[in-house]
Amino acid sequence: MSKSRQKIKHAFKTKSWNETKTNDSWAIFKIMSEFVEGYEKLSRIKPCVSIFGSARFKEDHPTYKAAEDIAFRLGEKGYGVITGGGPGIMEAGNKGAHLAKGTSVGLNIDLPFEQKGNKYIDKDKLIDFDYFFVRKVMFVKYSQGFIVMPGGFGTLDEFFEALTLIQTDKIGQFPIILYDSNYWKGLLDWVKATLLSEYKTISATDLDLFRLVDTPEDAVKELDSFYGKYMLKPNF
Repeated sequence: MSKSRQKIKHAFKTKSWNETKTNDSWAIFKIMSEFVEGYEKLSRIKPCVSIFGSARFKEDHPTYKAAEDIAFRLGEKGYGVITGGGPGIMEAGNKGAHLAKGTSVGLNIDLPFEQKGNKYIDKDKLIDFDYFFVRKVMFVKYSQGFIVMPGGFGTLDEFFEALTLIQTDKIGQFPIILYDSNYWKGLLDWVKATLLSEYKTISATDLDLFRLVDTPEDAVKELDSFYGKYMLKPNF
């Protein structure tokens, strides 16, 4: 974290600052400092793929191993890997990239239980955020693809935000790959039966915005297939 960001963060935690009437206005500078640091660091890295998933999976869990395998394959192909920087699937993604000697980025978030950056993140590529919305901008702007593993509310949040931005043409299309059809089956059945068929709140073509896979090989193959047609570039 830069010294300027440290000073701003410290100021917001002091009683005198929080008692000022202009606290909401001054928050803009804290938010701005997070955007500046994120843009400066991430704009220097090569094309990356974000891997999302549960923080609760341990190293011996099949999904952890699959995420590590995917990240390793991506590293071998020259892609960097971005994760949320914490344990579980995030650690697996950084570990795979690290073992492949690829770029390993962690966008850590300050949480009540004090999530720490995992040990497989490149030392100069760990960024800490206080604001989820700033962190999500970094994921979307600097990722050339999302690989979404089984996870909780945060994982689903990232998935649906990316879908919404692509569906509404706020960003350019990039591959969104859902891993493990058994995990996603219930949700996708509901999307097709309720949103598409019964209520007609989405179009059939919206289902083409993502792909479903069950092996690390297929996850990477989908990514390669997309970029066989399109150039790598920032998303907005």
